[in-house]
Amino acid sequence: MKYSNKKFLLNKRPSGMPSDDCWKLDVEELSSLQNNEIIIKVKYLSIDPYMRGRMNDSMSYAAPAKIGYPMTGETVGEVIESKSNLYDVGDNLCIHQGWQTYIKAKDTDPSIYKVPESNIPLSSYLGAVGMPGRTAYFGLNRVGKPIKTDTVIVSAASGAVGSVVGQLAKIIGCKVIGIAGGFEKCSYVENELKFDYCLDYKSDNFTKNLNEVCSEGADIYFENVGGDVTKAVAPLLNKNARVPICGFISQYNKSNVLEAETPFNILGALKSKPEHRFFVVTEWMHEWEEATLAISKYIESGKIKYKETITKGFENAPQGLRDVLTGKNFGKQLIEI
Repeated sequence: MKYSNKKFLLNKRPSGMPSDDCWKLDVEELSSLQNNEIIIKVKYLSIDPYMRGRMNDSMSYAAPAKIGYPMTGETVGEVIESKSNLYDVGDNLCIHQGWQTYIKAKDTDPSIYKVPESNIPLSSYLGAVGMPGRTAYFGLNRVGKPIKTDTVIVSAASGAVGSVVGQLAKIIGCKVIGIAGGFEKCSYVENELKFDYCLDYKSDNFTKNLNEVCSEGADIYFENVGGDVTKAVAPLLNKNARVPICGFISQYNKSNVLEAETPFNILGALKSKPEHRFFVVTEWMHEWEEATLAISKYIESGKIKYKETITKGFENAPQGLRDVLTGKNFGKQLIEI
């Protein structure tokens, strides 16, 4: 059987916010399978902030996306044809092979993750129990190293990573202060996710309010945003504070992110510098199963909640990325194919 695979190829590198002409929609007919190959019908495409950085041709922790190749991204879908001894038709798999609607892959592809059978929706394996959830788990526990008496500040607190970070910290017993954009997101973080506070960084009184709720300082700042938010948090960091730097989305559309005012500049200028470093979830790849199992148990028991923005239609992927970069999405942004 033949399958028409739609692909968004990177067409050019953006300057500022990516426009539609940065991608080219291409269609290919998938050829017949060879031994040890599978075809996956994609159900959901993950849209994440890091994708903007991959569109640049600059030094980074990972190679840039290539012009003329599928845009970088992770998907989850069902195996519909198999010549593999490892995966059967009907298996649900996550795979990191870019913006495509059908994926033909070797069964030894290292990015494949077989979705375990559970009551958790398939889409969540790109979010709370997927890469963002694992990023939260390892960033908090291995870089932040929380203890029960810590005060933890989390930026982008309603997002796919930040929401899990804060809830994990609350399970440990920490005081957790979230930062998000707008009344709706802040209300969700406080009332649904049960952070102790969530402050609106768009508010005129943001810095004043942050100082009030963080009167005894902060021991961990989980960094997702950068810019003015980091400047407001930095003076509040206690001696021996830890700052896991997951990202700094406010700077991603700069022409050269390495020359922008990053959290490294802001934190490095402090008289008493906190322990801080950038991390990527692949540092703990051999422990992913452990993290996924732990988060799954918390979700099934109701200790971790999450929110998704699901946009239908593969053609809406570019707009989905722009929505993530401007904070229009709520929770994890997904494209339903």
